Amino acid sequence: MPLPDVVGVLAYAALAAVALRAVLSYKSAAQAARRLWRWADEWAQAYQYYDVPRLVAAGDAAENPLFRKAAAYVSSLPSLEDADAACVLSSPTKTNDFSLQLGPGHTAHDAFLGARLAWTNAGPDRLVLRVRRHDRTRVLRPYLQHVESVADEMDLRRRELRLYANSGGSLGAPRWASAPFAHPATLDTVAMDPDLKARVRADLETFLKGRAYYHRLGRVWRRSYLLYGPHGTGKSTFAAAMARFLGYDVYDVDLSRAGTDDDLRAMLLDTAPRSLILVEDLDRYLRRGDSETSAARAARVLGFMDGLSSCCGEERVMVFTMSGGKDGVDPAVLRPGRLDVHIHFTLCDFEGFKALASNYLGLKDHKLYPQVEEGFHAGARLSPAELGEIMLANRASPSRALRTVISALQHVAAPPARTSSASAARPPRLSSRLSGHLDEPNAAACESNAASLSPGGGFGKETPMREFKKLYGLIKIRSRKEGGVVPVDDTAASPHRRVSDASTAEKDR
Repeated sequence: MPLPDVVGVLAYAALAAVALRAVLSYKSAAQAARRLWRWADEWAQAYQYYDVPRLVAAGDAAENPLFRKAAAYVSSLPSLEDADAACVLSSPTKTNDFSLQLGPGHTAHDAFLGARLAWTNAGPDRLVLRVRRHDRTRVLRPYLQHVESVADEMDLRRRELRLYANSGGSLGAPRWASAPFAHPATLDTVAMDPDLKARVRADLETFLKGRAYYHRLGRVWRRSYLLYGPHGTGKSTFAAAMARFLGYDVYDVDLSRAGTDDDLRAMLLDTAPRSLILVEDLDRYLRRGDSETSAARAARVLGFMDGLSSCCGEERVMVFTMSGGKDGVDPAVLRPGRLDVHIHFTLCDFEGFKALASNYLGLKDHKLYPQVEEGFHAGARLSPAELGEIMLANRASPSRALRTVISALQHVAAPPARTSSASAARPPRLSSRLSGHLDEPNAAACESNAASLSPGGGFGKETPMREFKKLYGLIKIRSRKEGGVVPVDDTAASPHRRVSDASTAEKDR
């Protein structure tokens, strides 16, 4: 090949390599262009710089609180990942918990109320905040307040939650015993109707942001919930998930050990803000038979719920649980203001079972699901705790877990069938209705909604199709019943079983 041709080939190859490099690194080129534009814009602007030192004064040991909060805030900025240099740190208490810190001499950018700001690490003991001159009067003070509030919230989220339990102290004085609150339940892992879970989450988020609103109304910044339903339906687990979501310490109050009314008031005064106060089995305490009259116990509970001593601290959530229904409980205890939100936890139906199977076994569907559905449509019910234990023990074999569930459903006595239209209600769900201020804006709407809801709970939907399915399941089970037991089809896919069944049927004929 002549030399000019070789040179031409090499030149074309070099141009192709340059073009390929440009195409592959277009993101880098765009980043460089953005930096160039930012540099030109910053050069054309006038800025005001504010030092944030670690110490209040040189030689003084007093630390500037704003420095610690500003450092925590800067470490949470998304722009820190785009900084030229950042330090990577790990948590001393939690595994796989990493954070970034701004490197010495480098800058992280932020935006607030339409203004652009920047933080620069000017050394181990100094941060510098840069603000445009024409923005400093408008945004400086609100921005610093924003920095402090975000840093405070981060501290509260990172701190270790604790569980407090009351025990009788000497001379009748209440005493709290505490331990780390390590319950792993979260709102994401709780098996619950998605719509109901979203409504509870939204209510909690609204409460967290409602300080100014409650103060404007002249009300104590507090929210109360009633979780009621049979044992094993997940009320305590849901309360733990609420505390984890809020980032609140839990005060587990045993009213039977609270002593006198004065002891109960002193115990409330000893609780901290940003806490969840849990009272379990409220109905059992109100109906307990002892020397104290039921009226005296009800008066104590009412004073505990909304007496002056219960208003000693703000940003509190009070959660009460009951193992039975609301029948027989004094309506004064259940009214809004004392119990704002009512959540009914019922035994599982087929929809609740599928949610648990998805969490425990990772199943979305299975060939045994029709037999499980037949058992639920026949009226059998199991608690979430029972189903969870079955799935946990058989988590290595989903098929075995489902067969165990079918066997358990067969041994559960179905309730007697009701023929009246008033009692033709939808079977209870794992998580039924949410009542209280979240549901309806006024009492008339509440009554209208209650009329459309089934007595066992559930959201207001028409029931004829569900009743038809239930009747179909009963007829199908009755036609297959042999000796009162519904057979479990373990070998549905076996051809030998089908041949054997066919020969047996031929002999019978």
